[in-house]
Amino acid sequence: MSHSERTVETPYGPARLVTDRARSPYATLLLGHGAGGGIDSRDLEALAHHLPRHGVTVVRLEQPWRVAGRKVATPPPTLDGALVAAADQLRTRTPLVIGGRSAGARSAARCASRLGAVGCLALAFPLHPPGKPEKSRLDELLGAGLPTLVIQGERDTMGSPEEFPDHVDLTVVPTADHAFKTPARGGVSAAEAMAIIVESTLEWINREVAGAGGAGNGLPD
Repeated sequence: MSHSERTVETPYGPARLVTDRARSPYATLLLGHGAGGGIDSRDLEALAHHLPRHGVTVVRLEQPWRVAGRKVATPPPTLDGALVAAADQLRTRTPLVIGGRSAGARSAARCASRLGAVGCLALAFPLHPPGKPEKSRLDELLGAGLPTLVIQGERDTMGSPEEFPDHVDLTVVPTADHAFKTPARGGVSAAEAMAIIVESTLEWINREVAGAGGAGNGLPD
C-alpha cells in the first residue's frame, strides 16, 4: 500500500486527489465527498484505509470549492465538471468504479457512465431533501445506467431504506443517520457501522468487477 496526494486542474479551479494505492490493484474506486464535509468523513476514510489491503485502490477527490476553503458547495454542474476532469487524469489501468457520499453520490450517478466506469457506489444517497419526499431524486440514481450499490443509514432523513424500490441493490446500516453516525446505545457501534460499509462495498466490487473481466482478492478476514 502507498499513500500520495496531488493537485489537479479542473474548469472550476484546483482539486486535490488523495490516493491510497493497493500493491496489486484489480480495481480503482474514485470517491467524491458531500456538500457539508470533505474527504475526511468517516465512511470515505474507512474505505481508503481498508480497501487497498484487498486489491482496490481508493482515490478521494476534494472538490475545488473545498480546496479553496469555502464552506458552501458550488452548484451540481461544477461538481460534475471537477469529477470528470479528475477522472480523466487518473489514467488507471484497472476497472473504474465511481462513487461518493451524499452530494458526491449524486454526482457519481450523473457521471459514472460517461467516464467508462463499471459501477457506481452511492453512500448516503440524498433521495430527497429532509422532510420533502415528493422531491425525489430517484431518477438521478437510476440514471447511472450501471450496476449501483446504495449504502444507506436506517435513520437517514434524506431517504430511509424503505423509500428505495425493491430492485435497488441496497445495504442498510442499522440505526445510522445520514452521516452513518449511530446512537451510543443503538446496538451497532461506530466501528461496526464502518465495517458494514467496507465489507459490503468490497463484496459488491468483487462481484461487479469480476463480471467486467477483473479478478477480486476476496473479502476481509
